[in-house]
Amino acid sequence: MDAKQFVANWKAEKDHFLQYVNEPGSLAAKQLSALHLSEFQARQFPQLLDTILTDVMYTLLLGLDGCASIGGDQQAYSIRDEDGNVISDIETEAYEQFHAGA
Repeated sequence: MDAKQFVANWKAEKDHFLQYVNEPGSLAAKQLSALHLSEFQARQFPQLLDTILTDVMYTLLLGLDGCASIGGDQQAYSIRDEDGNVISDIETEAYEQFHAGA
């Protein structure tokens, strides 16, 4: 697996989390409904959640690549796929997939 696929998997997870909020019967959907948001707020909420998840996942990816801190500790980690191949240059790919199109 290369950095492009690794980051694409993270982005797919983010997109799945966004869909989960609207899944009927999900705990997230029930909690959202309990907020009794106005129509305007209900339209804005998915955008807010997308921004939050994007920032969190992007920062964690940068932390794994050694370009940001995780829990106040900044160091480079060696990420390997199940075949032992090193996944490198996560920072560039994370920016492309999470921010370049924004």
